Amino acid sequence: VYWEHTDAGGIVYYANYMKFMERARTEWLRALGVDQVRLKDDHGLMFVVVDLEAHYRKPARYGDQLQVTCKVHQTSRASLTLDQEVFRDTVRGDLLLEGRVRAACLDAQTYRPRPLPQELWKQINAGDR
Repeated sequence: VYWEHTDAGGIVYYANYMKFMERARTEWLRALGVDQVRLKDDHGLMFVVVDLEAHYRKPARYGDQLQVTCKVHQTSRASLTLDQEVFRDTVRGDLLLEGRVRAACLDAQTYRPRPLPQELWKQINAGDR
């Protein structure tokens, strides 16, 4: 946690957790071999967060090292629902936040829902749950 992430009290500003979760989702997709730029360029598709719930348990503070997890909760043809947790330290320390995020797969030009390409759907569903 860097100074820029904190509020005047030295704790992480609540909205910054969403940025941490976004980075974890991006890295999770990358680990599955999904490059979001290529997804847009090659398939005309993009992911957009359409639902988010967050339950704050404890505050993170300046200097903390965080671990953010990302696990598939549910998939449909055109969306992913992921469970995410934020922990202090790297080996499942204090649970700071529990969240659930639903990202829709949209046509990059019309912003209308589109099914994930079959190969991508298989990759996501075969990944570590």
